[in-house]
Amino acid sequence: MKSEKVRKKILTRSELLLQVNKWKLNSEVIVFTNGCFDLIHPGHVTYLVQAADQGTKLIVALNTDNSVRKLKGNHRPIIDENGRALVMASFEFVDAVVLFDEDTPENLISEIIPRILIKGKDYQIEEIAGHKTVIENGGQVITIELVPGYSTTAIENKIKKQ
Repeated sequence: MKSEKVRKKILTRSELLLQVNKWKLNSEVIVFTNGCFDLIHPGHVTYLVQAADQGTKLIVALNTDNSVRKLKGNHRPIIDENGRALVMASFEFVDAVVLFDEDTPENLISEIIPRILIKGKDYQIEEIAGHKTVIENGGQVITIELVPGYSTTAIENKIKKQ
């Protein structure tokens, strides 16, 4: 069933590490990105598709609700972590979704050691959590152009004005 296929992509940290080891044994090119991904919009989809195009397996690490509140304030997230994970896992081009509760996914990246680490061009490579680990292990850090006019904050503000 398709619903089971989607749910199987949402992994605990330990399940993800086992899956990553299997993928590495099969010479998969593991791509990692992270974020809140609160209200999915065309900017997110474009970004994620471009990230997926960089390798053969895409891991998306989602900030937990607690982590989102620390970053964005008590009014966020709009969609809870389980809902955000389900939406993210429903994308065909996403291979695994994992939640992380820390301020950054640096520890998770150190455990996974993806071949490619992706963030938006609003970050300098030196600012990206885990960039040193990925580069030191022969991987690449890539920044992707963001789609102008789309952000969760802008959508949230537009809704509030109505």
